[in-house]
Amino acid sequence: MTGAATLILENAEVHTLTEPDEVYEAVVVRDGGIVRLCDGYEAAFLEGVETTVIDCDGRVVLPGFVDAHVHMELLGQYRIHADLSGAAGPEECIDRLDDQLAAGREWTVGFGYDESEWADPHLLTREELDAVSTDRPVAAVRVDMHTASLNTAAIEELRGELAEGDVLYEGGEPTGVVVEDAAEAVWRAIEPDLEGCRELLVAAQTHANARGVTAVHDMVRDSHAPRAYRELEAAGELDLRVRINYWSDHLGAVREAGLATNAGSAFVRMGAIKSFTDGSIGARTAKLFEPYEGSGDAGGDGGPADGERTSDGGEADDRGLWVVDPEEFRETLGEAEAAGYQFATHAIGDEAIEETLAAYEALGDPGGARHRIEHVELATDDQIRRLAESGVVASMQPNFLRWADEGGLYDRWLGVERRGRADRFRTLLDSGVTLAFGSDCMPLDPLYGVHHAVNAPTAAQSLSVTEALRAYTLGSAYAGFDEDRLGTIEPGKRADFVVLEDSPWDRPDRIAGIDVALTVVDGEVVHDAR
Repeated sequence: MTGAATLILENAEVHTLTEPDEVYEAVVVRDGGIVRLCDGYEAAFLEGVETTVIDCDGRVVLPGFVDAHVHMELLGQYRIHADLSGAAGPEECIDRLDDQLAAGREWTVGFGYDESEWADPHLLTREELDAVSTDRPVAAVRVDMHTASLNTAAIEELRGELAEGDVLYEGGEPTGVVVEDAAEAVWRAIEPDLEGCRELLVAAQTHANARGVTAVHDMVRDSHAPRAYRELEAAGELDLRVRINYWSDHLGAVREAGLATNAGSAFVRMGAIKSFTDGSIGARTAKLFEPYEGSGDAGGDGGPADGERTSDGGEADDRGLWVVDPEEFRETLGEAEAAGYQFATHAIGDEAIEETLAAYEALGDPGGARHRIEHVELATDDQIRRLAESGVVASMQPNFLRWADEGGLYDRWLGVERRGRADRFRTLLDSGVTLAFGSDCMPLDPLYGVHHAVNAPTAAQSLSVTEALRAYTLGSAYAGFDEDRLGTIEPGKRADFVVLEDSPWDRPDRIAGIDVALTVVDGEVVHDAR
């Protein structure tokens, strides 16, 4: 090391999260990079007149969290519009939307409601949202983002965009519920311009930094976000490393623009091409080998009734639906593979995972390209074995275990056997599968996800504290080809840290309640709550 340190974190419990995990008293940074791990006595010799020295007062220092699956523009919408997450029932959703109505926007929109946790679980209805307004469009987007509820005015406003059968019916009356492609009409209605997108991303960045997140893999479609990120970086206002995964319908444009996987700067890089196979369990559109529990009840569960038209124009058969037709998916995957792109595929149900994994296996070496399956919620034993053999990355969300308790959403829609088969992180890790953790913004809070992985309902779903933290740091860094610069605290890597008020090893049953004291990105403090 030549020259003095620019930043020293001392009097700390620095966990490298290497294998094995090593603990130090201090970490020394110079020009945004880690140069030494040592005790406090040695660190003092590396101070200069311009060195920033932070006394961590015994706090835990970890590598910055890398969230492998986010929707940053959506997260910004949560901050700008009504946040319905955590609402105890429809009445609280209506109250929050009422408050948002006063903002005077053309549309009143709320995000993130989860009816599975209510005393009377049901998707919000047209009649309930009409209580907010009968003459201005109101929409409430479910936490999975695959389902939206519309009031009467919103249905009328979107009449030209919704095909016949897009709005679900019960007893001959429209429920106001739309799923999959039809739900995207809401996004188009409130789509921001470039300046609006910048505002949303800045709001999302502030939230992410406050949760200890220093890097994200953002799933981008029909958005100004790629330009906005680069403008924020040029202006010195980007405090987050961003890997942009472009939706597959942008493949031609990305290829023509000459973008390549991993190309970019220290803060903004091109990632994967992202596609879908199925929908979500909450919307009962995840593609399953066997039917959902309680099939055929469209009114209370949000899933299309037997034989009813679905948002893609196909017939529902009680086993979910293909959001992207398998033949079309394989064709797009082949084009992306030929162009040298990493590929990330949304696949939740066991049949969707099978289709995705088989398509990857046909490529020959999907692990070398670090192709990913997003969510992988309901993998079978055979699929887990093949994931390990192929090297395909399992990009998963530990916070989804919120639905895995007895009587929860998985139990009601999948039944007891499949509920226990969902999100088996222990089985996946022991089988040799690479786990990359992310949040899908449900919510964006890594410690909340780590808490659920450590305190999972079954042994097959549970990880140790160290394993769960590694999946949210080094595992996600690996999924983004970043393991040489991010994911652990080692000399030569970038100085991205999160400093916690308490140790997750000391309070494993209360990890979700641990506060973030400091977040550091590239050696600069971007969040300080001490």
